Amino acid sequence: MTIIGTGIDATDIPRIERVLRRYGDRFLERIFTPAEVAYCQRRRNPAPHLAGRFAAKEAAMKALGTGHSPEVLWRDIEVVRHGGPPQLEFHGGAARRFVNLGAESTTLTITHSDALALAHVLLIGP
Repeated sequence: MTIIGTGIDATDIPRIERVLRRYGDRFLERIFTPAEVAYCQRRRNPAPHLAGRFAAKEAAMKALGTGHSPEVLWRDIEVVRHGGPPQLEFHGGAARRFVNLGAESTTLTITHSDALALAHVLLIGP
């Protein structure tokens, strides 16, 4: 097992709350997939969950070595839940970059407090 890339990000939850109030659905549709929005909106307070997913996307972009770029778009990185811990799925440019790096799998950790969401991503190769 080889670590191909690593990324970490911290996102301010009150900032996400302000952006949601100001831009609403425009923000959600630009950054998150419909499944991510649906998951977060089922929660009593969606903001910490959205902030966690935002941090995960940022951390994944760092692990891919692209940052936010025309090559890798926000919705190319998706946080999914399949009955266990959150996982990443890559689409479009993020999926192409993942394959080109020789990565085979990822690990994702998300946590949050009242004010801060943190995410850490590892890209793992053979």
